[in-house]
Amino acid sequence: MTVQLSPKTPYYSLNAYLKDRVGERVQKITLDAGLTCPNRDGRVGWGGCIYCNPRGSGTGAHAQGHSITRQLADGMAHVGKRYGARKFMAYFQSFSNTYAPLEKLCRLYEEALAHPQVVGLSIGTRPDCLSPELIKLLSSYSRTHLVWLELGLQSAQDRTLALINRGHDAPCFARAAHLTAGQGLHVLAHVILGLPQEGKAEMLATARFLSSLPLDGVKIHLLYVIRQTPLARMFAQGAYTPLRREAYIELLVDFIELLPPQMVIHRLTGDPHPHELVEPRWCLDKTGVLQQIKETFGRRRTFQGRLWQPELPA
Repeated sequence: MTVQLSPKTPYYSLNAYLKDRVGERVQKITLDAGLTCPNRDGRVGWGGCIYCNPRGSGTGAHAQGHSITRQLADGMAHVGKRYGARKFMAYFQSFSNTYAPLEKLCRLYEEALAHPQVVGLSIGTRPDCLSPELIKLLSSYSRTHLVWLELGLQSAQDRTLALINRGHDAPCFARAAHLTAGQGLHVLAHVILGLPQEGKAEMLATARFLSSLPLDGVKIHLLYVIRQTPLARMFAQGAYTPLRREAYIELLVDFIELLPPQMVIHRLTGDPHPHELVEPRWCLDKTGVLQQIKETFGRRRTFQGRLWQPELPA
């Protein structure tokens, strides 16, 4: 797909992508399938990533006994009314949503797809939780639905990945990107700006790393400190300082300048729960932050892909 961007339309947003693909507003419904993570159960490590809360960013709905069907109904009633949406993506968010026997995953996915207003799946997982059999299953769904596979990377720096206790390295992510390419899936990376001991050079190296891979989209997050996490203990001890608002926004624009124009920008910052957030408090002003990002693109007269350098054929 050819995407024309300019200072007036500075990045290829998720809304623009969905308008191209579906023709109307689509909202994501967050689901909790009660799964876990190999970085918590001992397969690759214990305790999870240093920023991850005990629920793995989940809602806790599964622990309350709510089925996938019930969670979809509750979510549609809320966001459908709020945004006027009639179509929805079923977003399996908490922990690693490909980390279970294939038969169980198939039941979960197909329960979500059975709802007539669900136009697709969005599956959050890790690059070390994929298999050819799973990719074949997801590819079969893509014949009739949108299928987004959201792979956590966070950083292309192996030193950083070890520090934050990810349990995999950057080459593992690259292998996953190539494994899933050309399978009818929309594959996107999750990255975090402001990780401990990373400066501008390391963060922009992650942008270049993404640009070298067969990816369709990216979610960019700010690292924020959540209660009851190892990162919160680091912050309390003075071993970590979050990014300031202006620094994050400038880095974000720098990052997006290096991404190919056809890469869909799914997210520009995170959505912490206010009662869990320690710092930085400025990220709770999401509307203001998004407006400032837009103004920064305009002030700098720049756009996604302005500094992107496509790889030349060998």
